[in-house]
Parts: sequence; C-alpha cells; structure tokens
Amino acid sequence: MPKLFDPITIRGVEIKNRAWVSPMCQYCAVDGVVGEWHQIHLGSLATGGAGLIIAEATGVVAEGRISTGCPGLYNDAQVAAWAPIVAFAHRMGSKMGIQLAHAGRKGGTNVPGVTPFIPTPEQGGWQAVAPSAMAFEGYPEPRALTIPEIQVLVKEFGVAAARALKAGFDLVEIHAAHGYLLHEFYSPLSNLRTDEYGGDFAGRTRFLKEVVQEVRTTIGENVPLFVRISASDWTEGGWTIEESVQLASELTELGVDLVDASSGGNVHNAKIAVGPGYQVAFAEAIKHGSTVKTSAVGMITDPVQANTIIESGQADAVMLAREMLRNPRWPLHAAHVLGVDIEWPAQIARGKL
Repeated sequence: MPKLFDPITIRGVEIKNRAWVSPMCQYCAVDGVVGEWHQIHLGSLATGGAGLIIAEATGVVAEGRISTGCPGLYNDAQVAAWAPIVAFAHRMGSKMGIQLAHAGRKGGTNVPGVTPFIPTPEQGGWQAVAPSAMAFEGYPEPRALTIPEIQVLVKEFGVAAARALKAGFDLVEIHAAHGYLLHEFYSPLSNLRTDEYGGDFAGRTRFLKEVVQEVRTTIGENVPLFVRISASDWTEGGWTIEESVQLASELTELGVDLVDASSGGNVHNAKIAVGPGYQVAFAEAIKHGSTVKTSAVGMITDPVQANTIIESGQADAVMLAREMLRNPRWPLHAAHVLGVDIEWPAQIARGKL
C-alpha cells in the first residue's frame, strides 16, 4: 500500500507526497485581493515539504465570499495577486490548488473580531442568498435564489476556474461543505425547495453536479478536480454518509477525481464526536463505496497516525490544517519521524536532522 511520502499522480499531475495542506480562511484580503500575509503564510507552507497546498475558500462572485476579508477570483486583479504565490510554491516543489466557493446563507459577515457581525452595504456587506429563505443560527434571513440566478452561478464557477488556471493553479477544488451554498442545497435541513433544485436526492444535488460539469468543461481533461463535501450533517433527518457514497459515485462519472471528506457545518448545534481522526471513517467509506480517491481531514496531527491512514487504505491523502498552522514545516518533521529522507529547501537544510 502507498505510504505518506509516496507520490501520487492524478490526471498527469504528480504530487510528491500525500501530506497536504487543507484550505484555511485567513480573513485578510482587501476587496477579494490577497496580499502580503498570503504571500508569507502560503509561502511558509510551501517551504515545509507539503505535496499539495489548497488555498482557502475563494469566492466565485463578490457576494459569494464568507466575509468582507475573504479572497475572490472574479476579476483580473485577483488573478495577478495569486500568481506569484503559486509560482513560489512551484519553485519549492509543492503543487497548488484553489478552493472555489460560495458561502450562501453564511456569507456577508465582517472579519472575525470586527463589529457589527453583519456589516451594512455602506460598510461593504450584502444580503446573503440560499436555496431557501431560512437563516443559519445567529445570521440574518437570506434570500432564496431564483432558478435563473442558480444558472448564472453555475457559469460563474466555470469563469473562476478559468481564472484559477490563468493564475497557475494546478488543480481546482469545489467547496461543497461546511454549510456553505452547495452544501445548503444538497442537505434536506436547509433546502425546502419544491422545484428541480429541491425535493429528492436528485433535485438537491443538481446544483452541485451542474457546477462540477461546468468546471470540468472549463478546465479540460488534464487538470485534476476535487470536491470537498460534508459527508454527514451529524443531525437526524440530515445528510448522511450513505448519501455521500452515492453522491461520490455520481460525481466520479462527471469527472471528479477526489472527494475531500469533511463533515458538519450546516446546523449550529450538531452533536459531533470530535477526536483524533474523527472524520477518517467518512473518507474510508467513500473510498471503498465508490471508485473515487479520497482525502481525510480532521484532527490529524501525528506522523504515525497520518501514515497509518494511507498505508491501511483508509484514504489516498491526508489534509492538515491546525497542525500546519502550529508547524508549517510539519511534513519535514513527519519525514524525520517516519525515517524517510526527503529534500529540504537549500536555505534551511542546515536544520535537517
């Protein structure tokens, strides 16, 4: 079986190992344009040996951002700001992905720590949209999207994907998790529609599948396409792992190469049994219940733990977030712990044990 530091090739893109950086919001873009912080933050991760770095949730339209400080890919200035970050990661030997997103009813907030929580239009805020006019706990009521508006957003995901390739990204991940718009559509807890974008499984997953088709057509056959889903709502009557397995099979037929298996986020009081590797079973169930590759995420911190997930066949890669914040060079540390000799950047090679 593959191990943590074995390469993996997806649609001709070779990723040097399976220790990957999960998307993490930084809330410091200006008008959707990333700057100095992202250069340093993502650059430090690139010096740490990660095979793949996926940049944070990036709005396909201005009103699709989580907050006023979140990045976008809806204009050329944003493309130009991303490009040198991607180029540096490439020089360090890391591949770069971008997570394209629409925040739905959880969008339009201020950056953390800034009041008011929901800024006025004069302060740069906007009214959120959703499948149904039903608010997430503590948020204002969103406006339900019309069918023509849904169809426009499908196209905007494709346009943003084209911009991602222009910026040099190696792959695209569609964010369909954590209670954001695409998750809101496929979860019966937030989608009360009775038209073709609601109701049964086919209706609730239609929007996501149309986005996948649009993005795959845009990026062509040589670029890997990932989708992050919430594999369970952790709530009675909500989305289930069984539905996730079915969805994964259907997404594979539409050209998805890997399902990034997270969970939760659509219900504020969901009872989630958090612990080390608590979501790995979702990645395993999807991997073995379909033909798609999966990545596991969620409190993966220890090199032996991460290697075991790969070596036992539970997932094809691991995504680390908080542990990478604590130690951006975690992959270099993990290689040492596992007794694997990997290349260090020349500038820091004196620190190699």
